[in-house]
Amino acid sequence: MEQHGDGIADVALTCDDVTATAAAAVAAGATVTHSVQGLPVVSGFGDVVHTLLPADPLVNGLPGGRSWVLTPGVTAESATGRITGLDHIAVCLEGGTLEKYADFYREAFGMFRYSSEYVAVGDQAMDSIVVRSDSGSVIFTLVAPDPGKQPGQLDNYLERNGGAGVQHLAFLTGEIIPAVHERRERGVVFLDTPDSYYDMLGERLPGLRVEIEELREAKVLADRDEWGDLLQLFTRSPYPRNTLFFELIQRNGSRGFGSANIRALYEAVERDRLTAG
Repeated sequence: MEQHGDGIADVALTCDDVTATAAAAVAAGATVTHSVQGLPVVSGFGDVVHTLLPADPLVNGLPGGRSWVLTPGVTAESATGRITGLDHIAVCLEGGTLEKYADFYREAFGMFRYSSEYVAVGDQAMDSIVVRSDSGSVIFTLVAPDPGKQPGQLDNYLERNGGAGVQHLAFLTGEIIPAVHERRERGVVFLDTPDSYYDMLGERLPGLRVEIEELREAKVLADRDEWGDLLQLFTRSPYPRNTLFFELIQRNGSRGFGSANIRALYEAVERDRLTAG
């Protein structure tokens, strides 16, 4: 906590064979740091670790083998707030280490490279590789600053966080516009999107299945790939050191992470950084 601030310390992974997965991770360069209830915990990126769990069936989306009780007065519907699952985890790495970690997650956990993007904004740039499991249930978006460019927001994150870490969690929803409005009412602060973005959206994405004025009012971003549309919005970090933040994402058939989406995140965070500065 003192070294890294608020954030994610452990990204647990379910495995068909925990022992074999731990051995593969160690062979790929990980170390077994400790165990939890007899389950191995292996090193990942920075000081973030992975507890390896057996692939037991989930009960209402939660691990089995234990009793889960809702907080009094909270219903299952109000607890999820239109969120249906975790879409992906964005990981910020030090510049020059992107290829190393993409290879590590392939060798250690059998994850394959799904896509890659290089985004330059002014004199800054970021590189990214998306890796995912065969099932598609585990997706890491690995991002890193280009060390050959001027320091920017990713370098700032690495400094604030004391090294590599989880930059944001992206939560999947089937209804992003009401989900955004509901969270604003609960005090969640999202990154702003200028009106000029929506003035050109109709030309960029003709036939969008959501009214542009609804997107403008909610400040939701939109993109499209060959499979469909993607709607998303990012929060500001609610933590004192401005480390971890969150994303809401709605996929209307879209499967990918197009450059427009990655650029949208980078530019939105950059606007917010300059405004706060």
